[in-house]
Amino acid sequence: MQMHRFRMERSPLGRLGIAGLVLLLTAGGAGLAVLHAQAPAAPAVARATVNDIRIRGNRNTPSENIKNQMRTRVGKDFSAETLQEDVRTLYNSRSFARVWADKEDDGKGGVVVIINVREFPSLVRSVEYRGNTHLSKDELDNVTNVRKGMPCNPYANKVACQRIVQRYNEDGRPYAACNLIKGDDENDTEVIFNITEGPKVYISSIDFTGNTFVTGAVLKQRINSSSMLLGDYGLRLMGQYNPGLLEHDVNELIRYYRGFGFHDVRISRQVIYAPDSRSVRVVFHIQEGIRYKVDGTPQVTGSKSIAAEALEAMNKQKSGEYYDQRTIDGDISRISDYYGYTGRQTRVMPEASFMKEKPGFVRVNYQVEEQKPAVAGQVIIVGNERTDQRVILRQIPIYPGQTLTYPDLRLAERNLARLNIFESSPDGSVRPTVTVRDNPFNPDSNVKDIVVNVQEASTGSLMFGLGVNSDSGFTGSVVLNERNFDLFRPATSLEDLFSGGAWRGAGQELRIEAVPGTQLQRYMVTFREPFLFDSPYSMTLSGYYYQRYFNEYHEDRLGARATIGRKLNDRWSASVTTRAESVGVSNVSFFAPEVYRSVSGDNFLVGVRAGVTRDSRDSVLRPTDGSLLDVSYEQCFGDRVFPLVNFEYSQYWTMLQRADGSGRQVLAFHTQTGWAGSNTPVFERYFGGGFRSIRGFQFRGVGPQENGFKTGGTFMLLNSLEYQVPLRASDQVFLVGFVDSGTVATRIQDFNDYRVSVGFGLRFTVPMLGPVPIALDFGFPVVSGQYDNKQVFNFWMGFTR
Repeated sequence: MQMHRFRMERSPLGRLGIAGLVLLLTAGGAGLAVLHAQAPAAPAVARATVNDIRIRGNRNTPSENIKNQMRTRVGKDFSAETLQEDVRTLYNSRSFARVWADKEDDGKGGVVVIINVREFPSLVRSVEYRGNTHLSKDELDNVTNVRKGMPCNPYANKVACQRIVQRYNEDGRPYAACNLIKGDDENDTEVIFNITEGPKVYISSIDFTGNTFVTGAVLKQRINSSSMLLGDYGLRLMGQYNPGLLEHDVNELIRYYRGFGFHDVRISRQVIYAPDSRSVRVVFHIQEGIRYKVDGTPQVTGSKSIAAEALEAMNKQKSGEYYDQRTIDGDISRISDYYGYTGRQTRVMPEASFMKEKPGFVRVNYQVEEQKPAVAGQVIIVGNERTDQRVILRQIPIYPGQTLTYPDLRLAERNLARLNIFESSPDGSVRPTVTVRDNPFNPDSNVKDIVVNVQEASTGSLMFGLGVNSDSGFTGSVVLNERNFDLFRPATSLEDLFSGGAWRGAGQELRIEAVPGTQLQRYMVTFREPFLFDSPYSMTLSGYYYQRYFNEYHEDRLGARATIGRKLNDRWSASVTTRAESVGVSNVSFFAPEVYRSVSGDNFLVGVRAGVTRDSRDSVLRPTDGSLLDVSYEQCFGDRVFPLVNFEYSQYWTMLQRADGSGRQVLAFHTQTGWAGSNTPVFERYFGGGFRSIRGFQFRGVGPQENGFKTGGTFMLLNSLEYQVPLRASDQVFLVGFVDSGTVATRIQDFNDYRVSVGFGLRFTVPMLGPVPIALDFGFPVVSGQYDNKQVFNFWMGFTR
């Protein structure tokens, strides 16, 4: 019988002190542990099966608990690598002072795995923190992970002490210290942490020296440290000093500079304490060095199935241009995708070589390591506790048996993230993932399973908001929204109702919205099924009540709307909408024009609308490139029969930007045309003026009028040209200049009163108020109609929490 041993035990390196302890834990993940191979491994029995797993030395920890932490299983093929990982996992559980494993042949063609453990002699009966005033015991418990009933592990307790110091550092307390009063001996039954918190230290200012590539304000956007706000007024907001964060900032700045070709950049940081040691001034000293250019067109090597010339033709990094990591990454992505669509998972590695004979130039090549074409096997979904599998499967454009197109794996990840029903962190550490798994019984097989890992997120939200603008006055909002609704899954019990399982899981959306206001009120319930009967068609149903006070009359609408939509491709979509409304017109003056008096009272309206939309914008909130086109035709029936035709188009161009691609100055063009039949009632006609129309004029202040009443038009043409310039490095404050023009008339050929206004404005994005910027515009009419109502100042602001 042969025996092979795998062992984890304390290393003499542990006596080097806490610094060495933390370094080992960080680098190796195994604490004060060394993996020893006690004897040269004999050739493994081909596909030897694990017939038994035996646990020895455990008194306090049940054997089943130990086995549950292992990947080695009875009945599975034996793997020395897996067993080594199991030993490491058990040791890192902090339950054992020593762990080692033996493997014995059982003489029947299988193996017996023996797990030997030495437990710590004492259990923790109490955990105490002394000196803590700014962090509670519960917060510190989450930092240390030392709990009552756990084995007393002196080494883990010392590491916990360092974690406490790190946590206080993160809160801006660089003088924090911690030592163990009890818990540094494995025979202790108490763990007592003695904490010195120290005062908070703030960063009074952050400065940069030696930077010429971009300004210091731009570099501040690349680091996580920040200076305090309103420090001169006694209010110290933000800006805590964290020494560890500064080191991260230095590395981030180096990475930033190297990404733009400054491969020789050197950056150091200087911390200057104030006399009272309560604040510091941070200075980053930068030696940029030369900015490297690319020598020659990047070449592709190692490609076998695809000609190198075809791959090189896709490269955007050109000879003589500055080295740009964004362009390099784009080249790598295009080459990988080209291979990926053929079913080949390919690793593309950029190789940069600096040329002594040509200072300031770098030669870039792409080394390709391609694999054999793969075929998709099963799709395995993990983590969907509430969400139906079909909700996830329809976001994955790969089916079993087809070529495994690797770019579609990333597309599937984006699709799942876009659903907004699974956990996603800003840094990307937590997100839906779609990966490929080899066949464990035949790793060389070209059939690869697809594993989807998701983590359910809280999908219900209750939002409150306030808004004010020059068109609609003051409004409030209360919105109840469920993004993972299931219309056909009612509660089966009280536990099901209160646990959050009822009415959830089908990927539908339910939105209940109430918007009371001074001039406008809107109440709406909307249900949306994004994949009707698992087809590519969507369905949206809504019921609503709308009330608006105009100068000429009061309008009430009670209605319902149904929309069937289809996304044709990444840019094009089409929809058909039917609406049925009861429109109430009241408070009409007895001397009002006939167009108002004729619709006074209740009006029944049914409309059928067909529309097509093309959207290539790079952002919905602040586009800098691309366009938006929307064309629709609606035929209305009911008390009156009339058509509505609308055309809307927007185009965005980036004119200038900073050297690093931020700070884009954008030229935006917008045009809107509408035509309505002659029998169109006044409440469906076009009016001009206001924030989203022709600035410099009042809301509904442009158009035909009769006896002082705005009667609206059956034809509208609006044009706007706007230029946006960022004023701050954060790209959250913009200056805009604009020229608005247009007309609202009763006939298409009537351009006698074509209005023109010019003006300027500001846009503020305040993250705590929501993603939509505050807009302040000053418009000055240059050409106006005789009866137009002018208004220089237009604005919009609001917040949602």
